[in-house]
Amino acid sequence: MKSDIQICRDTLLTPIDQIAQVTGIKPEDLTPQGSLKAKVKPSILKRLADKPEGKLVLVTAITPTPLGEGKTVTTIGLSQGLAKVGKKVIACIRQPSMGPVFGVKGGAAGGGYSQVAPMEKLNLHLTGDIHAVTAAHNLAAAAIDARLYHEERHGYEQFARRTELTPLRIDINRIVWKRVMDHNDRALRKITVGLNEPGKTINGLEREDGFDISAASELMAILALSRDLADMRARIGRIVLAYNIDGQAITADDLHVAGAMAVTLCEAIEPTLMQTLEGVPTLIHAGPFANIAHGNSSIIADRIALKLSEFTVTEGGFGSDMGLEKACNIKAQQAERGPDCAVMVATLRGLKANSGLYDLRPGQPLPEAIFAPDEKALVAGFENLKWHIRNAAKYGLPVVVAINRFPQDSDAELAQLKAMVNAQDFGTYVDVAISEAFGKGGDGAIALARAVVTACETPADFKPLYSLSQTLEEKLMTVAEVGYGSQGIELSERAKQQLAELKAQGHDNLAVCLAKTPLSITHDPSVKGAPRGFLLPVRELKLCAGAGFVYALCGNVMTMPGLPEKPAYMALDLDDNGNIVGLS
Repeated sequence: MKSDIQICRDTLLTPIDQIAQVTGIKPEDLTPQGSLKAKVKPSILKRLADKPEGKLVLVTAITPTPLGEGKTVTTIGLSQGLAKVGKKVIACIRQPSMGPVFGVKGGAAGGGYSQVAPMEKLNLHLTGDIHAVTAAHNLAAAAIDARLYHEERHGYEQFARRTELTPLRIDINRIVWKRVMDHNDRALRKITVGLNEPGKTINGLEREDGFDISAASELMAILALSRDLADMRARIGRIVLAYNIDGQAITADDLHVAGAMAVTLCEAIEPTLMQTLEGVPTLIHAGPFANIAHGNSSIIADRIALKLSEFTVTEGGFGSDMGLEKACNIKAQQAERGPDCAVMVATLRGLKANSGLYDLRPGQPLPEAIFAPDEKALVAGFENLKWHIRNAAKYGLPVVVAINRFPQDSDAELAQLKAMVNAQDFGTYVDVAISEAFGKGGDGAIALARAVVTACETPADFKPLYSLSQTLEEKLMTVAEVGYGSQGIELSERAKQQLAELKAQGHDNLAVCLAKTPLSITHDPSVKGAPRGFLLPVRELKLCAGAGFVYALCGNVMTMPGLPEKPAYMALDLDDNGNIVGLS
C-alpha cells in the first residue's frame, strides 16, 4: 500500500471555494488561504442562527497503546461513510502540534484513504494558529517580566509618576505564567531568566521560570472554548499571570496586555476549512492535548458544523477517560450542548496490549505475537473495552463500537469480539461495526455510518458527571471516583494549600481538568485493563480563570513533553523536487 503522503498527493482535490459552496458557506464567510484551505469567519453563525442543528457524534477510544488505535482515521472514515449513505456531514478535528509531529506520534491527519488533505499542510503550520497562540502567550510573559523590572528599577512611587500607571507590586516568587513553544523540549521545563553580567540588571531580574508546550497554554483552551471574539477577549482579560506581594491576583487586564493578546489571536479564532480525500468538508480548530488540557476542538467549529450539516463528527483526545470526559464535563457545559452519540474505537491488537500480558513501550519493537490470534489476551483486554463503553454510558450516550480492522486481523477474532460486545448489557444502546476506513475510505465505513445513524435516532439522555455549582473537591472526587473508578483522591500538601486559596478567591464554580497519563485509566501508565480501588494522587492545582477550569496535575504528567531516543523528525526531509517525504 502507498504511504499516507503519497496517497494524498495522488488524490485530485476539489478547490476549497467549491467545498465551501456545497457546504453552504458563502464567499463573504471565507478568508482564503490558497486554493485548498480557507478560514471561516465566526460571524457566519449570525446568518445561520435560525437553522436547526444536526447530530453531534463524538469519537473516542479504548485506553491508547503505542500501537495506535486509529481514532482520527475512524473520525475521517466515518465522515466519508456518512456521505456515502447520503448524509450531509462535516468533520471537526484539532490542529496538530509540531511537538508530536516531530516527536513520537507523527502526523494527525488520519491515514490511508481516510485523511484530511493536504496532509502536509495540516501537520505543518496550517494557517499559523498555534504560532499565534505561542506569540500571544509569550507576549504576556515578556510583559510581566518587563513590568517587574521597571517597577523594581524605579520604585513604586516613581514608576507611578513616570507612567501614570498603578504599580502592580508583583511578587517575584509568585509569577505563574510560564513561557511556551510548539516543540517537545525537556531541557526547558525549568530555566533561569534575567541572568546578567556582574553588577548589571539590564536583562531584568533573575528568577526561576520554565516552558510548557503551546498546546498546554491556557490561551489554547480559551481559543477552543470561546463562543465568539468578544467572549475570547473577556476570557483573556481574566487570565491570572501572577500575584502581588499582598497575595492578590494580577490578571492580563491588570497588566494592560489582554487587548494586544486578543489582537494577536483575532484571526486564530476562525476555524480552517479543509477536506477529506473524498471531499467531505472538515473544520480544523484549536489543539489542546487531552492528557494535559481538555483535548477537544473548538466550540465555534462545532456550532458552525452543526448548523450546516445533518451530522458533525468530532473526536476527543486519547481514551474516553480523557477526551470524552472533558468533552462532556468541560466543553459541553460551556457550549450548553452535549454529544448525541459516542463512537468507541477499538482494535484487536489494542485490546491485547491492554490485557497486561505484553510489555509494550513507545519506540520499542513490537512483539510479533500481538498480531497473531491470542484468545487469552483478547478476553483479558476486553475488560478495558467494557470499561470504556460503560464510561460513555455514564453520560447517557448511545455507543457504537468501531472495530478498526488491520490487515493482520483474523475473521474469527473479529467475530469473537463482536459477539462479546453483543453479549453484554451495558445499560445503554450499544451497537458494533467493523471499520476498514484506512484501506477503503468511505466504502470501508458504510456499516459504521449506518450504525451511527441508527444510534443517533435513539434519544440521548446526556448529563455531565458534575454540576459547576458543586465545590472543587466534589468535582475532583466525582471525576476520580465516578469517572475513573478510583476510591478517592489524595491531595499533596501543596495541592491542599492551593485548593484553600482557590476557594478563598471565589473559584469554586470552575470546572476541573485532570491532567494525567493517557496510557492507563489510573495515574500510573503501567496499570492496564480496568483497574478499581486505586487512589488518584493530585500533586498540584493550577488556575485557568479565563478557560473556566482548574488544572489538577496527577502523578508524573508533564506539561512539556520530551523527545524520544529516535524521534519522528529523523524521517522527515525534502526530495530532489522539493516535496516533503517521511511524514505520516
